Amino acid sequence: MKPIWIVDDDQSIRFVLEKALLREHLPTRSFSNSRDVLAALSTAADDEGPQILVSDIRMPGGSGLELLEKVKAKYPGLPVIIMTAFSDLDSAVSAFQGGAFEYLPKPFDVPKAVELIRRAVEESQREEVSEERMTEAPEMLGQAPAMQDVFRAIGRLSQSNVTVLITGESGSGKELVARALHKHSPRANGPFVAINTAAIPKDLLESELFGHERGAFTGAQTMRRGRFEQADGGTLFLDEIGDMPFELQTRLLRVLSDGHFYRVGGHSAVKTHVRVIAATHQDLENRVKEGVFREDLFHRLNVIRLRLPALRERREDVAPLTRHFLQQSALQLGVEPKRISDAALVWLEGFAFPGNVRQLENLCHWLTVMAPAQLIEPKDLPPEIGVSRQDVQAPKPEAAAPATEGAPAQLAPSMPAPLATAVPTDHPLPWEQGLEADAITLLAAGNLDVWEVLTKRFESRLILAALSTTKGRRIEAAHKLGIGRNTITRKIQELGLE
Repeated sequence: MKPIWIVDDDQSIRFVLEKALLREHLPTRSFSNSRDVLAALSTAADDEGPQILVSDIRMPGGSGLELLEKVKAKYPGLPVIIMTAFSDLDSAVSAFQGGAFEYLPKPFDVPKAVELIRRAVEESQREEVSEERMTEAPEMLGQAPAMQDVFRAIGRLSQSNVTVLITGESGSGKELVARALHKHSPRANGPFVAINTAAIPKDLLESELFGHERGAFTGAQTMRRGRFEQADGGTLFLDEIGDMPFELQTRLLRVLSDGHFYRVGGHSAVKTHVRVIAATHQDLENRVKEGVFREDLFHRLNVIRLRLPALRERREDVAPLTRHFLQQSALQLGVEPKRISDAALVWLEGFAFPGNVRQLENLCHWLTVMAPAQLIEPKDLPPEIGVSRQDVQAPKPEAAAPATEGAPAQLAPSMPAPLATAVPTDHPLPWEQGLEADAITLLAAGNLDVWEVLTKRFESRLILAALSTTKGRRIEAAHKLGIGRNTITRKIQELGLE
């Protein structure tokens, strides 16, 4: 990890912060004036700069605000925390206008200062991951006619700033399409900011979108810019827009109409120039009819609609995607890429993939870690590939490689079998070890939603197993699982098991 640079002419402040951060295993480098910082920056390589810059505002030889301006010119994404013993309005406003991450008045509580610095480190690491993914993301893969239609639409929209609504099932790659629209737009040099409106609690979503003023609510110790301000001059991607709370939809409509909004607790309008791309897996027309989504907002978002096909609608893309993800997984884990046999590909092409491309990517991570040989055969595939075939027929033995001993039998498409019958007798791993392997693979790949992904898979399998034993009777299934009937109904809706 790169060090945290501390700039203050007061030696005692530097000493206290150095010791406090050292206890948190955070490396530091200290400077007594801004001249030394600028000199160090001029000779530092891109990977040798600071992780965070913590600077006093008033120092001999150049102010912290001047340093902030010069540092931001070289490292625009670097979080900078400004400290000052002169807690006046002008200093605070100037700091935030210059792009400071936070404003820390002196004297400060050391644990709170460390907490603030750690939060800035997390933000910095998220930015690094986002930039890395943006630069390393390959061109979208897709030979299927439905994907070619998507590519043509992206091409037609390449010189446009029009609002786009992307629809498609969860895991089908809606954010990848949004990034492609941004990358090939006139705003490509601006920021791309993504937010999943379904993943943020209702009470926090307004502040996440629009920011808040200091003192707006309990815990709001400083002013914070929201995602609309962060995306100024670029693109804001609103994922799962269909789950946005009704009362916030009114505020969103106002921003889309005139580009103005108010921070939470604020009294001055903020102007932003943002292109909005929204996405949802839900039927917004039905949401409008149900009265949970504003019709005027729907029409405002639905200027151009792109429908992303599910993976089961583009089976010819399964083979190239699988090979690509196996290469990517090997690169991320630092191992030799594994190959997949034609027989194993037949099984994958016949699988419905309810989790779409994301599920295939996770599967390739799992195979990279768990498959015993360099050539992946049908017997190396996880159990769910052989049994979870609700929408398609299982491959015939003559169409695929001969079934291995203990291979799962084909199930009726109406309802999956219980988990007890889903596990082949020769499967080498207990499910706990398989879960641990999946978690390790996802964590090693840098995923930031491991808990959500694995929890959804676990809950889905439990509920489907219970429903299969009760022939679809929800109340009885809930009783067997030890949960309430309202809980199982809500989970079925949330997990898309309808």
